[in-house]
Amino acid sequence: MKKYLFHILLSIALLFSGCSSNEVNTNYKSNRAPLLKNAYIKLPLGAVKPLGWLKSQLEAQAAGLTGNIDDYWPDLVNSSWRGGNGEAWERGPYYLDGLVPLAYILDDPRLIAKVKTWIEPILASSIDSGWYGPTKNHDRWPLSVANKVLMQYYEGSGDKRALDVLTKYFRYLHDTPPDWPDKEWRGVRAMENAVTGYWLYRQTGEPWILETIKSIQNNSSDWTTYYEKFPWDSAASSDKKIPLNWGPDGLTAHVVNNAMAIKYPGLWYQQSSDERFKKAVFSGIKKYDLNHGQTGGRFSGDEHLSGKSPDRGAELCSVVEYMFSLEELYAIFGNNALADRLELLAFNSLPGTTTPDIWAHQYDQQSNQVLVSSAKRNWSTNFENSNIYGFSPNFGCCLANMHQGWPKFVESMWMATNDNGLAVVTYGPSVVKAKVGKGKEVTVTEETDYPFNGSVKLTISSNASVRFPVDLRIPGWADSVTIKFKNKTVIVKSVSEYRINEKWKNGDQIVIGLPMQIRVEKRYNNSLSVLRGPLYFSLRIDKEYKSIKIKDDNFGYKGSVDWEITPKSAWNYGLLIDSKNIMRGLNIKVNPIGKYPFSDKGDMVWIADSGKYVHTTLEAPVVITARGIKIPEWVMKDNSADIPPLSPVKPEGDPEIISLIPYGCARLRITEFPVMNIVLMEDVMK
Repeated sequence: MKKYLFHILLSIALLFSGCSSNEVNTNYKSNRAPLLKNAYIKLPLGAVKPLGWLKSQLEAQAAGLTGNIDDYWPDLVNSSWRGGNGEAWERGPYYLDGLVPLAYILDDPRLIAKVKTWIEPILASSIDSGWYGPTKNHDRWPLSVANKVLMQYYEGSGDKRALDVLTKYFRYLHDTPPDWPDKEWRGVRAMENAVTGYWLYRQTGEPWILETIKSIQNNSSDWTTYYEKFPWDSAASSDKKIPLNWGPDGLTAHVVNNAMAIKYPGLWYQQSSDERFKKAVFSGIKKYDLNHGQTGGRFSGDEHLSGKSPDRGAELCSVVEYMFSLEELYAIFGNNALADRLELLAFNSLPGTTTPDIWAHQYDQQSNQVLVSSAKRNWSTNFENSNIYGFSPNFGCCLANMHQGWPKFVESMWMATNDNGLAVVTYGPSVVKAKVGKGKEVTVTEETDYPFNGSVKLTISSNASVRFPVDLRIPGWADSVTIKFKNKTVIVKSVSEYRINEKWKNGDQIVIGLPMQIRVEKRYNNSLSVLRGPLYFSLRIDKEYKSIKIKDDNFGYKGSVDWEITPKSAWNYGLLIDSKNIMRGLNIKVNPIGKYPFSDKGDMVWIADSGKYVHTTLEAPVVITARGIKIPEWVMKDNSADIPPLSPVKPEGDPEIISLIPYGCARLRITEFPVMNIVLMEDVMK
């Protein structure tokens, strides 16, 4: 009898030990039935704030383009979205999609006041049918962006009018015929509405909202089949079969559409429960990497998908949209490879395509970028100015849309778990204030210089002791992670997450040691890229900035400028590196992090007090010295560095000491290095 009782009790214990997957967070609104429960729950806007270098980065954004552009760019100054008679399509909502989260994350009174000048006319524009926005706009696409704006505004301000406008608009979509043609932006991007739709369902529980999303899914572009069959592979790219037009096929090859659409099967998975849609997401990411993957976690597209070569461009809009897609997908799936990639984009591709003071941006960035100028390049469809760091170096979409990258990244650094705990999604200096356990509010302060070093300290502040779990993401590149808490030391290996479920008291700490060993990654033509943690490293090239004017619409307002940047030192180096002993010949120097974290000595930054640009004098936060050899035959082609010669390359000169700095600190750069034949260099390497 005792034997049977033991087995019964064991079965009960096993049953309840597995019930965490059925738990529901009682502090934050998660997916309601019939939606699948997501892995994590995004916290409301403002729950996570930046600290340290990350706060400096957002403050630079507030002092730069984001905080000023609607004071002088006519498309925003006279926007119909704010009551003017000007542009009435996507640029106003795009801008607000970054301004709103930035304002409330920084608690910046000036920016919040700016937000109100936009939001009040938008709220007032809602009519009985549910439609809202400028009267001269009849396209649903910009409203799908405006929906996200109102969603964030509601979370930041608590203004219930925003919830009412959204509810009326989704009722309008429910009650009117589908209008999502494949040949129009609103059709290929239709499921962007699902981001707000599922959020709205979590707020209200109205079943007709799910009917609306189902109608959109069934009557818009089929991105799931696209990812399963993926027509625009490397063969299509090399054979020049990728359509470079704005028709239905060309829109599926458009890089920003791809960056947005990767989340669409994942969004629908919540409602369909069909594994096919989950598989489509990860299949799509894999195919992007295989056919168009570049350094910094992105895929290429100098307007349309354009292959893996490091001379091809990647559009800034695609970087911030890919980041947002990954943030949404991580909440749904909790797959840490998504967060790994999010960090790559945030710490490399995003800062690499703006100036350190965020007064200028590129439309197209390159992995191997040795000249920034208005010159014809081998872009798929973009114009000559696309490589300039400037005010509006190509289409105005990036100028309007770039602002969401950093604030939404901060917003997603922490998420809630289904069992009333907290999860560290991405690392960086931050503080989160959230409810845990049975509704108790705690503050967790994250002190770190990550990604520039790997030491992270979490300090818990609470009025009373409270038990709740903390999920720590273990980066995929980390061979082992040291975690210290409650007088315990744990070495974590070969897992993607480590959970600590303790009763925490005020002042308790979790100290995390992330290994920052250098590693290499094989790239185009067997070239190599150097990484340390989530940072790619690029050749430091001496540079000269020259202020130019590429268009008549550079208004010269405060720090607004167009920069041409030319090299003043050699760039055509092959890397002398021993793949069996990577640290051989390499040295790492860690420097103080200045006001502009992603800058290096010689960069130009705007000083508001003097109204002038000055050169920075601080070195990049991390500098790696290595050895390289010049490759005379590796030269420029079409105003870009030619593709790297096939590695290994026979050495013909003498080794030199070269410096590598984080990709995001390098306006000029080589990131995919040819590799010298180490066998022929053994005497040198001894």
